[in-house]
Order: sequence, then structure tokens, then C-alpha cells
Amino acid sequence: MKKIIAAIVVLVCATGMKAQEVTVGTDVVSSYVWRGGQLSGTSIQPSFDFSAGGFSVGAWGSVDLLGSVHKELDLTIGYEVQGVLLSITDYWIPVSLAGLTNSSYFVYDTDKNTGHTFEATIGYTLPIESCPLSLAWSTNFAGVDGVNADGKTAYSSYFEASYPFNVKDIAVEAAIGLVPWATNFYSTNGFNITNISLKAGKEIKIADFTIPVFGQFVVNPRTEDAFLVFGVSF
Repeated sequence: MKKIIAAIVVLVCATGMKAQEVTVGTDVVSSYVWRGGQLSGTSIQPSFDFSAGGFSVGAWGSVDLLGSVHKELDLTIGYEVQGVLLSITDYWIPVSLAGLTNSSYFVYDTDKNTGHTFEATIGYTLPIESCPLSLAWSTNFAGVDGVNADGKTAYSSYFEASYPFNVKDIAVEAAIGLVPWATNFYSTNGFNITNISLKAGKEIKIADFTIPVFGQFVVNPRTEDAFLVFGVSF
């Protein structure tokens, strides 16, 4: 695990020194819904990204604004070529917030109650302008993970297909996500669809300012839950 962390640090530094593009932004959302599950209430979610050629390195965080204990920091490094994206993400949620004992960022051993989950993703976007369908498969491979019905590490996985389109001046994205096998990481008992969503966004002009806003309707057939999320980007 330490070798993985060292490799990520080296790539972050190398990419940062020759970054061709830097993006900084923040979303404020009415609730934090991820892959069909609500993780917290009203949240602020800053992001900071570098890109150079096909390489990208990003940091993303979320903190609940209304007193919830949820706190999260994610680091992602990726490489994209000819529509294929390969990435590794380190999700960090301090485990003391979940009632465990170790909230240190620098603890990666699952035996010591680490708050890190490492996930590998492969994605592909069709190179067809009239059909920009995107497909992505993600699997947890280290750190905190769920277990299956036998109590063994589930290597929890998630597959999503998304399709962006426009309705006049509104950008819309439809998506469907599923978990292929049982894992308590996603609260599934087998093959389950866990995320059906429709997201729409546009820019609203107020005086001399333009503010991007978006809304998202999410349904989770597995948990029989639904969410309506509103967000503002800065």
C-alpha cells in the first residue's frame, strides 16, 4: 500500500510541475448523493485539478454544512487516450466519524481502521459525436471495502452508463448505475440497479455575473429511495 501511495505522490508532483491546465471550483449542493445513496445533507464540495496531455490529477472534498459528521477528501490520478480513461481514486472518510477509532489521514492499513478506500476505474466514451455514450467500471481493490454474503471481501464494483444531450440551452445527462454482486458497501444482495438519474444544468445571469446551477433527480430501485438535488457551482 505504501508503494501505491508513493507512486501517486510522484505522479501528482510530476504532473503538477508541467500542468497545462489548472481548474479550481466549488459546488454547494442541497444534499450529497453518490451512486444512488445519500451520504450527507447540504454540503460544500471544492475541487482542484491539474491536467497535462492525457494525464490528470485531482482533489475533491465534501463537508456537511449543517452539522453532520460527514467529511471526505478524494484524490484521483488518471490517464485518458482515444476515449479510454484509466484512473485510481483514494477516497478518505475519517473512520472516527463512523464510530471507529482511527481518523488519521496517514493510516492505510485496514487492520488499523483506515478511512481510505482505493478504487480502480476504466471508462470509455464512444467516439461518435451524435452518440457520446460513456461507460465506466469501478472496483475497490484496497483499504476499506464491503463484504459479501459469506463475509469475505467483496471487491465492491459499480458500473455506470451515462448519456449527455441538450434541450435548447439546458445541458442534460441521463445515467444508470448498477452493482453486479452482493456487498454491504453498496447495500446490495446481488445484481442490483442502484442509480437512475437525470441531471440538468444551465447558466443563470444575474447583473454582471453568470452562475451555473443544476438539478438532479435520483432513484435507487434497490433501496426504494429517491432524491431531488439542487446545486450551485462557483
